[in-house]
Amino acid sequence: MSVDQLWKTWQGAGQPLPAPLSDWESAAEDADSVFYLAVMAWAGQDRTAATRYAERAAALEPERRVFTETARFLRAGQVGNVYRAPEAFTAFVQGGSNVALYEATTAALRECYRRLRPRTLLDIGTGEGMALLPALTEDVGEVEVVEPMDQLVDRLVAALRERGVAHRAFRGTFAEFAAAYPQRRWALAQSTFALHSLPYHQRREALAWLRARTDRLLLVEFDVPGAESPFEPDWYARCLRRMEQGLAEYAGDGGLVAQGFLIPVMLGYFESPMGEGTRTTYEQAVSAWQADLRAAGFTRLAEPRLLYDYWWAPAYLLEAA
Repeated sequence: MSVDQLWKTWQGAGQPLPAPLSDWESAAEDADSVFYLAVMAWAGQDRTAATRYAERAAALEPERRVFTETARFLRAGQVGNVYRAPEAFTAFVQGGSNVALYEATTAALRECYRRLRPRTLLDIGTGEGMALLPALTEDVGEVEVVEPMDQLVDRLVAALRERGVAHRAFRGTFAEFAAAYPQRRWALAQSTFALHSLPYHQRREALAWLRARTDRLLLVEFDVPGAESPFEPDWYARCLRRMEQGLAEYAGDGGLVAQGFLIPVMLGYFESPMGEGTRTTYEQAVSAWQADLRAAGFTRLAEPRLLYDYWWAPAYLLEAA
């Protein structure tokens, strides 16, 4: 059976996940459909079966790194948290087409700072400051950053001190920050490629919290097509195709980015609610981001601005007040 046929058969069965997958194994007709069984098994928390199917897909098409790297990841029994190894994340954001993506992002932010001249700026999910630091101008007053990864905060704070930028740094999640400082306000708040890490209901709460505490919000996010399920054949095919592009950009690093970041991110998309806790991205279309901003109480939304046609999805700047 093809992926389309597997999907239709699964939907016709009316089950959360098909069981047993072994009944379908001999019917999977190509590497794509065998790998489809692998991510189904992953969603069903059967890591042994997921490994077997991923290895079979890799044997059928060894030139496709999305198969070989997934098989390697599963075979090693790694835990899926993409932030367990900050060196992999750092290598990811500092390499490949992220270089051009961040250049476009910082240029857009710099223009906004010069236009808005914010007395106070809040940056959520700052990382080590790849978007913030190159964008900063003398138009910005005090900067407050929120970032849960200690190693990244250390580098960020050192850079802010070196540049003489007045700042405060919070080491923790946005939820922890919001609970700690319920009365604080900022002239401008921003988040670049970070709010999509919040599950959808938490994100809406976060946007409403920000609306009450900032005059203006800048978001930089990807325009990712929505789907009711990541197992829908079109979304599944897009995911594999795009992920293959991303993996190719880091082919010479010995698997650091693949094993430490991209493969766990991909597997997270296919995780069930009771899965291994790998999901860190809850992306959506730009139109859905706009709907969330309006629901949070933002009434003035600028036209989304395309920043860069990134391999995973186009990146846009959204501005709301």
